[in-house]
Amino acid sequence: MNTIKEYLSLKEFEAVIFNNDKIDISTVVLDRVNESFNFLKEFSGNKIIYGVNTGFGPMAQYRIKDEDRIQLQYNLIRSHASGTGKPLSPVFVKAAILARLNTLSLGNSGVHPSVVQLMAELINKDITPLIFEHGGVGASGDLVQLAHLALVLIGEGEVFYKGERRPTKEVFEIENLIPIQVEIREGLALMNGTSVMTGIGVVNVHNANKLLDWSLKFSCAINEIVQAYDDHYSAELNGTKRHKGQQEVAARMRQNLADSTLIRKREDHLYSGENTEDVFKEKVQEYYSLRCVPQILGPILETIDSVASILEDEFNSANDNPIIDVKNKHVYHGGNFHGDYISLEMDKLKIVITKLTMLAERQLNYLLNSKINEILPPFVNLGTLGFNFGMQGVQFTATSTTAENQMLSNPMYVHSIPNNNDNQDIVSMGTNAAVITAKVIENAFEVLAIELITIVQAIDCLEQNDKISSVTRKIYDDVRKIIPTFKEDQVMYPFVQQVKDYLINN
Repeated sequence: MNTIKEYLSLKEFEAVIFNNDKIDISTVVLDRVNESFNFLKEFSGNKIIYGVNTGFGPMAQYRIKDEDRIQLQYNLIRSHASGTGKPLSPVFVKAAILARLNTLSLGNSGVHPSVVQLMAELINKDITPLIFEHGGVGASGDLVQLAHLALVLIGEGEVFYKGERRPTKEVFEIENLIPIQVEIREGLALMNGTSVMTGIGVVNVHNANKLLDWSLKFSCAINEIVQAYDDHYSAELNGTKRHKGQQEVAARMRQNLADSTLIRKREDHLYSGENTEDVFKEKVQEYYSLRCVPQILGPILETIDSVASILEDEFNSANDNPIIDVKNKHVYHGGNFHGDYISLEMDKLKIVITKLTMLAERQLNYLLNSKINEILPPFVNLGTLGFNFGMQGVQFTATSTTAENQMLSNPMYVHSIPNNNDNQDIVSMGTNAAVITAKVIENAFEVLAIELITIVQAIDCLEQNDKISSVTRKIYDDVRKIIPTFKEDQVMYPFVQQVKDYLINN
């Protein structure tokens, strides 16, 4: 059970999203939210406050009559529940709800406590609002996507419940849930914020860390397969470069390969003084995709860590407008809903995951090209050359998918399009950036799945399964439970999907 109090760590956030930990809202939070609500209700009595007694966006110059204030909020929610495209995956939506709940719990939004209580129920009962991927420009927050969340909270719209898409009203009746009653500005407070892009971002970082770990392990395995020298990941060499990410990757490589009997030391071979050849049979240095792993994965590691830190700050921030300041008895108008922080970080993340995908594709090509590796048959074909095809077919998929990632890596951050009658004259496109980054990450899992199948085939080809490190052996054994060693041609797509699932779920 995670209790929402002052600060929610990324680790606690992930425990709710990925481990299905339940959440509880402390009395401290409920008191804080209630105090903010009561203050705004009193403070707004004779003042002009955006979204309480004014229209929205460029219509803010129009006063709203007192008797229409509540209906105004319902109008906002219903009119902006206008998303299109594919539904966001349940894990993205659950993360978005938690991000929004945590923001509203800070007491800077003036919502009634029933709002955060019902959001907690949605998470704990695994009820996922229907939210579409298209609609947010990420400037006045994730207006369209969050409108779909707000729509569910008022008892309308649709949800996913026990694997089915159903009307919210039906599910609320089953679970004995009562929709919120709008009091002051619940519509605007729910919709004005960065919680969808942030929630998706948290999931993206979680999966990016998995990809990094797999890429590092696969890089180690390929170094074993070719019996590479160990100096390129040594502490001595990597210590001469001051980047912490590079040093950490190298350290993890040393740990992973500690008990391998295939990795060689340069002093035992090329430094022994016994080599008198004019043309060396032994490779003096490996190709970059094997030798430069610390230098390539190092900045990827550091970027993932940096993105994670920004996300943690964001979901612990007040990111709507206006901001209710109970302590100073004031309401501040501004733009905390603007998603540039998340948009930029998602662009950074998709760029480095694309580079990770490119590394995997090059390592795959190295294993498949017998003229380069000089130790494996073409396409790691364990059957009859010319008659069988080995991994030839799946290489096309890996190459194609890598190319798509390269195209998708163009930044959203600089693709602002003014809208909302030019009220939103510069926007973040943060939600688009987060959704596209999720696609890049999914693509990367597919390329790495194909690389992994090739690695285990190569290990069998060279009969190295008793010589590889214990880390590589664990992966080898796991994959061999999914896909047998094959010499005859196989229908590959089910195996690729199963290995992809293995990578995502482990």
